[in-house]
Amino acid sequence: MVENRAPLRRPEDPVLDVNEAFYEALQSLDMNAMEEVWLHKEWVYCVHPGWQAISGWDRIRQSWESIFANTERLTIKLHQITLQICGQVAWLTCTEEITSGSADDTRVSLAHSTNIYMKAGDDWKLVHHHASPVPAYISPDETVQ
Repeated sequence: MVENRAPLRRPEDPVLDVNEAFYEALQSLDMNAMEEVWLHKEWVYCVHPGWQAISGWDRIRQSWESIFANTERLTIKLHQITLQICGQVAWLTCTEEITSGSADDTRVSLAHSTNIYMKAGDDWKLVHHHASPVPAYISPDETVQ
C-alpha cells in the first residue's frame, strides 16, 4: 500500500514562501495581504527605493497605502536571490526588476533589496525591507561583486 505523503519541505521553504507572499502583495497592491506578511511592531524598518527610512508598523503601513493609491500597475521580477537562515532570523537579498506605471507611462527600474524575516510563533514575518535603486542599468543576471 502506498501512503500519500506531503512532499518534504526544506528549512528555507517557509521563508521563501513568505518572501513570495510579500512580492505578491506588492504586485497586487493588496494592503490586507501586505499586513499579513509584516510583524506589527514599532521597531520594524523599511526603506523604499529613493525614500527616507521609515520605522514602526503604523508608518510603514501608511507608506504602502500611499504607494498602492498612486500605482496602477506593478510587476516585479526577482534576480540573484540569496537566502541565509540563522536560528530565528533569515535574510534574503535580491535584485528587483520593477515595471510600474499606467497605460500611457511605463517605467522599468532595478533595485537591490534586502528582506529580513524573523520567526514569530510558527510563522516567519518581515521585519526589515530595504530596496535601494540601482543608479545605472545593469543586466539583472550580472553577478554582484
